[in-house]
Amino acid sequence: MKNTDISAPDYFHKVVDCQWACPAHTPVPEYIRLIAAGRYSDAYMINWKSNVFPGILGRTCDRPCEPACRRVRVENEPVAICRLKRVAADYKDDITARLPKPAQRKNGKRVAMVGAGPASLTVARDLAPLGYHCVVFDGDKKAGGMIRTQIPKFRLPDSVIDEETGYILNLGVEFRGGKRIESMKSLLAEGWDAVFVGSGAPRGRDLDIPGRQEAAANIHIGIDWLSSVSFGHIGKIGKRVVVLGGGNTAMDCCRSARRLGGEDVKVVVRSGFEEMKASPWEKEDAQHEGIPIHNYLVPKNFTHENGKLTGITFEKVKAEYDDKGRRKLVPAGEPEQHFLCDDVLVAVGQENAFPWIERDCGIEFNEWNMPKVDKQTMASTNAKVFFGGDAAFGPKNIIWAVAHGHEAAVSIDKLLNGEDIADRPLPAVELMSQKMGIHEWSYDNEIALDQRYKVPLRDKVVALKDIKAEVELGFDAKLALAEAGRSQLRRADRVHRAALHRMRRLRRHLPDGLHHLHDQQ
Repeated sequence: MKNTDISAPDYFHKVVDCQWACPAHTPVPEYIRLIAAGRYSDAYMINWKSNVFPGILGRTCDRPCEPACRRVRVENEPVAICRLKRVAADYKDDITARLPKPAQRKNGKRVAMVGAGPASLTVARDLAPLGYHCVVFDGDKKAGGMIRTQIPKFRLPDSVIDEETGYILNLGVEFRGGKRIESMKSLLAEGWDAVFVGSGAPRGRDLDIPGRQEAAANIHIGIDWLSSVSFGHIGKIGKRVVVLGGGNTAMDCCRSARRLGGEDVKVVVRSGFEEMKASPWEKEDAQHEGIPIHNYLVPKNFTHENGKLTGITFEKVKAEYDDKGRRKLVPAGEPEQHFLCDDVLVAVGQENAFPWIERDCGIEFNEWNMPKVDKQTMASTNAKVFFGGDAAFGPKNIIWAVAHGHEAAVSIDKLLNGEDIADRPLPAVELMSQKMGIHEWSYDNEIALDQRYKVPLRDKVVALKDIKAEVELGFDAKLALAEAGRSQLRRADRVHRAALHRMRRLRRHLPDGLHHLHDQQ
């Protein structure tokens, strides 16, 4: 076992499990304490510095922090870290005066960002205040990328996206919406000092089985269909709908289909229920809305009649495991199953598409047709070009895109200042004494087995009638305080409030150097 080395910031991160688990290393305990104290704007700014999109992530994050939460050592359910993030966003005051101001003087360096998704916007957020001329290109007329086009409005309203992308664009970032980049060589020829590619994984995988072409009119690629719904190009669907796939996109597709006229909507997955890639809460939400999930069924062919889709035939399979624990799906020996349907949404995965990046522009690609990207610096084999988000390593989630954006911004700043991009800054650490005196210990500190509080939902009948009506209503101030209290493992609110008061009082007397061991900004 290594000796404890408190001079290394990593030590403090690993002690705070949830912060270490967050790809953007958001100081979770700090902002939850602020929420418990009713300091929502302060909590929002703590989040904004780290994860850039508190209101968006408070609704859509995959929550890698929550499995690491210490609350699971007491009971099964972690603190609702993600939903508390939304509380900070919902109840904050006007924080525009607290945001960085546009640089009064540019430093003469021009950086292009391809795609206006979370990775690119994070790069722009970090670099623009330093004087860089940041230009964001996107084929869509509004910023947000997949946040805007592929997440249904009943999960993430446009108003939240507009607000948080607007905070970034108002830092002096130039946004060229409706401008799709068609050639990397042409872009590089424009003399940019650096280029960041955050174009996502824009292509959904198809399913090439018999009947696909004959019934094509009623078979839709999931992410393309969601985009069309988002932009209002599609407003209805057949009454009987089958969604193929077990990821979060499939859950968004089936729930959207229910709101657009689908009365009999099914999800069909080739794996087991527990093995589905969709987040547990996404599956729960779909089932809450009356959508059954059928498992261990492999599609064999689309049935059709006179050029019209009539259904899908499935083979029942089962999982077998070899000596090394590797799974293999084999026929179960049961009769084939046929599901009648009017429309099919194919959500069996996404992949990257880089037809616009010429293979002779200095960017090397691997055997999977993905760019070779350094996982620490986000640099490609072309010294001026960096990648992040889904464009770098394939589909993940928003918080990873933010983390990539932060790292790429550090690399670009170092590169354009003649520094070694491999020499990375240490993660930020917040130090705060939690030493307790004799009077503090006199309080009851017994662990309280408070169950995780449920987020209030809009009435299901109402929600299913309006595809833009947000389903989750969020915690109110009372529920937020109760849920935040679970992070303290204390029985009495008075203990929690007293601890908050002591920490704030102590913080005022600590030397500045103890507040921040290192600040990447």
